[in-house]
Amino acid sequence: MKNLLLLYLFAIIGYTCNAQQIALLKYNGGGDWYANPTALPNLIKFSNKNTGTAIDPKPGTVSPGATEIFQYPFIHMTGHGNVFFNEEEARNLRSYLLSGGFLHIDDNYGMNQYLRKELKKVFPEKELEELPASHPIFSSYFDFPNGLPKIHEHDNKPPQAYGIFDNDRLVLLFTYESDLGDGWENPEIHHDPEEVRQKALKMGANILKYIFEN
Repeated sequence: MKNLLLLYLFAIIGYTCNAQQIALLKYNGGGDWYANPTALPNLIKFSNKNTGTAIDPKPGTVSPGATEIFQYPFIHMTGHGNVFFNEEEARNLRSYLLSGGFLHIDDNYGMNQYLRKELKKVFPEKELEELPASHPIFSSYFDFPNGLPKIHEHDNKPPQAYGIFDNDRLVLLFTYESDLGDGWENPEIHHDPEEVRQKALKMGANILKYIFEN
């Protein structure tokens, strides 16, 4: 109980001091957590310019087991491969999410099979739920009447958005078969058409807007 109280105190202090900075999750397991290095800075710039957010242009980096995670109201996670949370990391990540934090996981193709197993360590009693196109995250600023957009075609599967909820609050969003980060990156990296990049950036801005206003 004492340790849990300290975690909540870290959360309160962190949100007060650093409420407008977001971070990239540096996880273990061998997956490339550092994929898409220009993605978050570009998304932040787009969101601040177009939706009125006031996010620090330089995102942080944080590990799932670090107490510093409570400084960030929004954590982004991506990659192509293996993910592993040890017991302490899973417990810390759970405390972070239940005390007001949020995790967005963008599968860069190849993460799904590993991620789902690790999320059961964090929330053994919860399941990922597919979000309908009517969920307000798809209309928090820009309208996506059909739900999550397809950004990078990989295996002809439809894009899907999954969530984990705590008392009706969305605490985790898993974007699958979309690869939003591909469209957030600098245009010369993936050579996506501007229309595709705009869809990715607008959907990312919706996620940020939804989290910062709910």
